[in-house]
Amino acid sequence: MTETSPASALLEVTDLAVGFRTMDGQVQAVRNAGFSLGAGQTLAIVGESGSGKSTTAMAVIGLLPGNGKVTAGSIRFDGQELVGLAESKMRAIRGRSIGLVPQDPMSNLNPVTKIGTQVAETLLVHGMATSKDVDRKVVEVLTAAGLPDAAERAKQYPHEFSGGMRQRALIAIGLACRPRLLIADEPTSALDVTVQRTILDQIGRMTDELGTSVLLITHDLGLAAERAAELVVMHRGEVVETGPARQLLEDPQHPYTQSLVRAAPSVAAVRLSPGAFAAPASQRLHLAETEPGSGGAGPGGSAVAVATAAGPDGVPPEPAEQNYAKTPNIVELKDLSKVYRIRGKAGDFHAVRNVSLEIPRGRTVAIVGESGSGKTTTARMLLKLITPTSGSITFDGVDVASLEKKALRSFRQRVQPIFQDPYSSLDPMFTIERILEEPLKTYKRGDRAERAARVRELMEQVALPASMLRRYPAELSGGQRQRVAIARALALNPELIVCDEPVSALDVLVQAQILKLLGDLQRDLGLSYLFISHDLAVVRLISDYVCVMKDGELVEAATSEEVFQNPRHPYTRKLLASIPGNELNIDGELAS
Repeated sequence: MTETSPASALLEVTDLAVGFRTMDGQVQAVRNAGFSLGAGQTLAIVGESGSGKSTTAMAVIGLLPGNGKVTAGSIRFDGQELVGLAESKMRAIRGRSIGLVPQDPMSNLNPVTKIGTQVAETLLVHGMATSKDVDRKVVEVLTAAGLPDAAERAKQYPHEFSGGMRQRALIAIGLACRPRLLIADEPTSALDVTVQRTILDQIGRMTDELGTSVLLITHDLGLAAERAAELVVMHRGEVVETGPARQLLEDPQHPYTQSLVRAAPSVAAVRLSPGAFAAPASQRLHLAETEPGSGGAGPGGSAVAVATAAGPDGVPPEPAEQNYAKTPNIVELKDLSKVYRIRGKAGDFHAVRNVSLEIPRGRTVAIVGESGSGKTTTARMLLKLITPTSGSITFDGVDVASLEKKALRSFRQRVQPIFQDPYSSLDPMFTIERILEEPLKTYKRGDRAERAARVRELMEQVALPASMLRRYPAELSGGQRQRVAIARALALNPELIVCDEPVSALDVLVQAQILKLLGDLQRDLGLSYLFISHDLAVVRLISDYVCVMKDGELVEAATSEEVFQNPRHPYTRKLLASIPGNELNIDGELAS
């Protein structure tokens, strides 16, 4: 990207400083930030949590919190100064000329208003539709954002959508008025790679056809490199490096940029078993599909049988070699299905259909697939949070459906979840100490002194200082909150942890730390993981064995190496082809 001159820039930010009033005085969140963005161009701001990238974007659109203020500098949009602009004039620009796609759909969608009504409100307020044609335009906008059955979806509430579908609804609202500038703050962090590509392709088409500029805020370097011509790297409130995307990733100059590139996960990475990221093929999980007709993956079923894998020459490995097939299974799912009745529709919805898989003890099995593929529903059935319609779940040789009272209480201790969103999974009214102590008190583990010691031990296990125990979740960063969630899951010494998108909302540096932490804990404690994710690069790093789900069915299941190097199913190949920036390898070099 050639540098945009001030005369031709649609957006020009110069020497921007943003401060926040706190009980300890003024805190400078952004200092001397500057960049320019031309019409029809895409610029990405990357950096870890707290770097100031989202604060800079919110300053541009005039949506800083009440205690935040632009303290210096200039923001010019299409030649008009936005700093100090009256709110009434800013409202005329916001939404119509500058659109926003925020990150968190749960806090940005009205939970008691139908999705279609929320889209219609945006169209009507900004004069993009009339009362006569608004319903038709709502369907068009939702369809463009990648929502299937848009007319039916428009009648539903946010809680009836999956996380990815809610994010697509936000994208629909942000693009509804065809703004000249779209600020996309982590717009695809909750989406699987195929939907991510659909959304980003749609934004790309808008840039080409309408001359819309995009200011992309992201922690995904692969996505930034693929979608933006120029990158701005922020660290601790300052711009530390700018430049053309490919050049910056091939030859980063600033030490912080170099650390970002090194930390970026890649499908070229190799998983060590367990607890690290490289190993010879003979030390990985060896599983093979069963024969057609016996419950194997595909139309006839979806079971996966543990078997000894042959080497490259067709000869089975020597007995001395590590072979995961010899590891007993801690979990076995057989012909698992979940059927829901859909309000206002004839017939049933099969969220999960005849899924069979096994989790060897001490290993990591990942389930990947698009939003709505059934992967989270499968995990929740395993956690006994929802009841299967048919099929069986066996944990350590015992049928989970038969568990009652004392046995169920024991199961709850041995199987623990780590949820996707540490914002909503931690009680905001509890201190970190109380959050970690709660499961110990509930299950009557030790006296007060012993519980206090255990809480400090948990903090040490997840590399958090004991000084944070008196803090509340809101006082921690996203990565710190997720570490607390992991510590809470470890409190009762579980044997299996179900990780539902545990790093999808984290920047690459924190993500790398959390993945290393999970690997270290698995190695030290012998934990088994069921890892739910839409990020295939992350799955490549952490998993021994990968299950691919589509429309509620298991379409492919094999070792991580086999899935990534020789995918069999067309849908798996589509997922791999959709990964943004997948030419970025583990060393931060770009393939030609």
